[in-house]
Amino acid sequence: MSYRAIPSGSPVRLAKRTSNLFRARTATDAPGLDTSGLTGVIAVDPDARTADVQGMCTYEDLVDATLPHGLTPLVVPQLRTITLGGAVTGLGIESTSWRNGLPHESVLELDVLTGGGEVVTADAARRHPDLFRAFANSYGTLGYATRLRIALEPVGRTVSLRHVRFHDIDTLVATIGDIVDAGEYEGESVDYLDGVVFSADESYLVLGRRSDEPGPTSDYTGRRIFYRSIQHDGPRPTRDTLTTLDYLWRWDTDWFWCSRAFGAQRPLVRRLWPRRWLRSSVYWKLVALDRRFGVADRLETRRGRPPRERVVQDVELPLATTADFLRWFLREVPIEPIWLCPLRLRDDRPWTLYPLAPGETYVNVGFWSTVPADPGEGPGATNRRIEEQVSALGGHKSLYSEAFYDEQTFWRHYGGAGYAAVKERYDPDHRLPNLYAKAVQGA
Repeated sequence: MSYRAIPSGSPVRLAKRTSNLFRARTATDAPGLDTSGLTGVIAVDPDARTADVQGMCTYEDLVDATLPHGLTPLVVPQLRTITLGGAVTGLGIESTSWRNGLPHESVLELDVLTGGGEVVTADAARRHPDLFRAFANSYGTLGYATRLRIALEPVGRTVSLRHVRFHDIDTLVATIGDIVDAGEYEGESVDYLDGVVFSADESYLVLGRRSDEPGPTSDYTGRRIFYRSIQHDGPRPTRDTLTTLDYLWRWDTDWFWCSRAFGAQRPLVRRLWPRRWLRSSVYWKLVALDRRFGVADRLETRRGRPPRERVVQDVELPLATTADFLRWFLREVPIEPIWLCPLRLRDDRPWTLYPLAPGETYVNVGFWSTVPADPGEGPGATNRRIEEQVSALGGHKSLYSEAFYDEQTFWRHYGGAGYAAVKERYDPDHRLPNLYAKAVQGA
């Protein structure tokens, strides 16, 4: 096993070629864990509506295996190369999260290679339930999932969409709450729900309904751009239909809207850009190259401008404070559009490292861009202000990107004493970094 090949005292890490994280980590020459044999779908049981999947299997591959049975995972994170293990240990979210919770809530059992080098099977009731409850949001600091059994749900051939425009933030947020409570909008059922804020007076909810109705479907995998298709001026919702497969990956083609940073939304560039390269994994590689060689900062310097601060974050706010946060953000941070995705836990018990309240509706607010950096404010100034505002409004932020909390504040938000007890049991020699060291200090 590659775990045993790592020298004692060296950090244990995954040796993988892709990542959806946006935070730096300390370089090391130590070998990583070989994950090349953990990328597949083991089995799909259409009768039980379950799938057994290896930890490094991507959702793209899993959906390809389940969709022929008319099934998908309960939550399919929006980017193709997110892995099952990554979505569970690092959280994930999508437009079914208002009724299905987060990806870790669809896990029935999982095998974990712990920091102590032991593979254990964990579930909610009998086998290592403390590890099961603490694994979500642990980011590989307790161990790595090698196999997961997850629940699936039936889907239709297509998803019928309504794009509903709002002219003020309060009405938008109130409507989210109404849909989550009722499961419908203007008498028509809703199965999928997310939204986009372009400005204080232009925002949209995208309402999806599972369908088997025949008819034409739209294609946003080439020249057409999905997020632009939802914009309209009329008072009534506009409608669209996508195949279920294209709906699941509707955001991936343009990495939501971030492909514009590479010029990929300009008509001429769009025509020349190979269709197979219109996907998030390609853009992520371009970002990695920019970070490695500092291309963007060099261009800013040549133009006589300061470097830019990267602000790539997802935060969860209680529904009651979401409008306050959006107004603050639109006033203080020059980033648009903003993604919205409501969620409510399926489980009636909080999860150790991401203690959202059962029964309460939250809204994930996602924003991914850069802002001008002020050298006099120090590194991460805008990110720090966002963290303070989110905390003041009773929210949390995901840890896939930079975090700037002091250690006391961090543990107050992310599990504190509960984490320490599980860490000591499953990684007694501390072969893996702790969560604060990994998420904030870049270990």
